[in-house]
Amino acid sequence: MKYLHTMVRVRDLDASLAFYVDHLGLEQRGRFDIEDGRFSLVFLSAPGDESAQVELTHNWDDEELDEGRNFGHLAYEVDDIYAICERLQAAGVTINRPPRDGRMAFVRSPDNISVELLQKGGSKEPAEPWASMENIGHW
Repeated sequence: MKYLHTMVRVRDLDASLAFYVDHLGLEQRGRFDIEDGRFSLVFLSAPGDESAQVELTHNWDDEELDEGRNFGHLAYEVDDIYAICERLQAAGVTINRPPRDGRMAFVRSPDNISVELLQKGGSKEPAEPWASMENIGHW
């Protein structure tokens, strides 16, 4: 058995691609627009790691998507948790749990999917402004 991907249903494909590709830095691996079914599938992965993919599924017809807690979160290891959180915050991305401990942060996609960021190689020293921040949202 081989892990292939995790599917996340999105309301606004352009906003989601901006979050995952432009802000998080994932790379698009494939896109399929299925006109008969009126949906699009976009496959993304971290640079250099095609084995763990995220599938964004966008139904073209307007629909309400429930935000249940039955889906936990996506998680990515990052080289510099402070730098990526600074870049995400500057781009207007919601940081639900700032990297106060230099180890872990949670950010929110446009569809309220929690994305965990974990510092590669262990915690960095606590640094401002992150060390004194309270949770900005909930996670």
